Amino acid sequence: MARSGARRVRRLIGGKTLGDWLADLIIVLILLLIVASILYPIWFIIIASVSDQTLVNTGQVTWIPKGISAYGLQQILGDDRIWNGYRNTLIYTVAGTVLNLVVTMPAAFALSRPEFKWRRLIMLFFTITMFVNGGLIPTYLLYKQLGLLDSWAVFVIPQALNVYNLIIARSFFESSIPEDLHDAAQIDGVGYFRYFTRIVIPLSSAIIAVIGLYYLVQHWNDFFTGLVYIRTYDKQPLQIVLRDILLSNQAFQGGSGSTAGAGYGQEFADQIKYGVIIVSTLPLLVIYPFIQKYFNKGVMIGAIKG
Repeated sequence: MARSGARRVRRLIGGKTLGDWLADLIIVLILLLIVASILYPIWFIIIASVSDQTLVNTGQVTWIPKGISAYGLQQILGDDRIWNGYRNTLIYTVAGTVLNLVVTMPAAFALSRPEFKWRRLIMLFFTITMFVNGGLIPTYLLYKQLGLLDSWAVFVIPQALNVYNLIIARSFFESSIPEDLHDAAQIDGVGYFRYFTRIVIPLSSAIIAVIGLYYLVQHWNDFFTGLVYIRTYDKQPLQIVLRDILLSNQAFQGGSGSTAGAGYGQEFADQIKYGVIIVSTLPLLVIYPFIQKYFNKGVMIGAIKG
């Protein structure tokens, strides 16, 4: 009786033992700690961007904003440089991502076909570029000869293909598109181009979303290209504009002006800093939740095959 009573005590809802429930509780707590460690810095940046700088620096702002003032965000959003940078970055990102998908998906499909006898050699050449490049000076001279310097095309054309994304897309075609579909298409007299556009592409929405997200983030965060290859300020992307705002704000912290060429005042220095972080990351934070499920699938594809 004592043993059966002890077993009944150990057994809880769903056939789980007390040890199972404790293990689940520990796992949930660990996951909550991980989520909190990720979300809290984002939340702190948001509340710090609208709080009094003195309260933030003295550690009085932790969970809720204090001394609320939207002056920093107003000055950032009222700066014409921000909107010009946004416009340029949106153009570079949209045009670059579209070109990336147009180049990557057909190339990955061709390299996934077993009847293409040169595919392994070509894939080897692609892979070599992941480890070896010409360096900054030869690349700069090449772009100069091609007329890409100080042009929007320098953000798009040289980055038309990312080999890592090509490998992911190729692995998807090899593992997720049944070969029987190609055999049936051949019986119906369908060529490779129609097979790719009419059958393969509609079945590849997951990998297109994943690759598109990779390329979108790559273009959105592209800082180095504008820094080295662009001289006209009106063509600079958002990342360079935000850097210049931070630098001008630091250089003129003692001033009280708020024009485009000067700092925003020492008392609002941190508000400007946190506001710049929000402005630069908000679009990606808004887009990511809608394609997260595809993103996870793409990560698994890249991890299984390469």
